[in-house]
Amino acid sequence: LVRLELELALFRGALALEDLPGAWEERYRAYLGVAPKDYKDGVMQDVHWSGGMFGYFPTYTLGNLYAAQFFAKAQEELGPLEPRFARGEFRPFLDWSRAKIHAEGSRYRPRALLERVTGAPPSERPFLDYLERKFTALYGL
Repeated sequence: LVRLELELALFRGALALEDLPGAWEERYRAYLGVAPKDYKDGVMQDVHWSGGMFGYFPTYTLGNLYAAQFFAKAQEELGPLEPRFARGEFRPFLDWSRAKIHAEGSRYRPRALLERVTGAPPSERPFLDYLERKFTALYGL
């Protein structure tokens, strides 16, 4: 969230580049109650900005949302996959992915592909369900 907010502020001209380290520290204090000790652990802690790459983090989030929705659809069609994965059985999911996603990936824009495969527009629900299952099991919630 910090990175996204600061990128937007930079692109909109609401934040000068020389003010970026201070804005980073300010947001970290406000959101997390901590402050980085230096640029390496703060504003430059990730390779993207130091490499001149902006706008990447929202795409990771979108990828996670899409992946969860694809996976939910695969399980709907193939049955529970995690027990199979635990036994080293990846072929059903790989075959499903190749037929439904990989073979069609260059033909459609991401959203159109997602909707064709899952029958639904992008939704946060499958990802939230995944997170709930993961953290409930991990932390005994």
